[in-house]
Amino acid sequence: MEVMGRRAFLAVSGLVTAGLLGSATVIERAAAEAVDQEAKLLAAVPPHGERILGNANAPVVMIEYASATCPHCAEFHVDVLPEIKKSYIDTGKVKLIFREFPLDDRAMAVFMLARCLPEDKYFPTIDALFRQQKSWTGSNPKAPLMQIMQDAGMTETEFDACLKRRDLAQAIFDTRKTANEQFGVKGTPTFFINGKLIDGHKDAAAVTTAIKAALNEQ
Repeated sequence: MEVMGRRAFLAVSGLVTAGLLGSATVIERAAAEAVDQEAKLLAAVPPHGERILGNANAPVVMIEYASATCPHCAEFHVDVLPEIKKSYIDTGKVKLIFREFPLDDRAMAVFMLARCLPEDKYFPTIDALFRQQKSWTGSNPKAPLMQIMQDAGMTETEFDACLKRRDLAQAIFDTRKTANEQFGVKGTPTFFINGKLIDGHKDAAAVTTAIKAALNEQ
């Protein structure tokens, strides 16, 4: 992306100004590598399609890999994402691409259910799942999960049929495998801000910091 190239160029050229680098070739290589990483990420569209929030032409692309059963992912979606959405996604500055990275069988099942819904129901349901995570991660998950899905318009017959879809399970598994093997995603949540990896498990606030840096905000 052209915008990414400019940002990478300016970031590296700052090092040259500081006397830490001295070659235009180094600048060009760093900028090219940054663009290449983002291009590879954006090209890795899951076989079952993307789920995206925000302006398609936003200058900052935020890719999130999350697991439905991950407490840190729930904390991010409840405590951090609403402000990011208000300040950056809803204002057209950031596009969020959400990709499933299930850490266990229950997370796989939950993501399958969300994918079986109409696309416009996906993000509201993901939000509900994270907000109510404690209710369905116990010993009897079906009743609370069924309620969340019914609130989104899914019937019990559709619920049961969705969980039998091997093609969907394979597609979600392939997304996780690609993220792990090609992009170094080891745990959740993991974010990429214009191709730069941010470990949200260690510091969720780092995501906002990275967005501000990409937008040249203080």
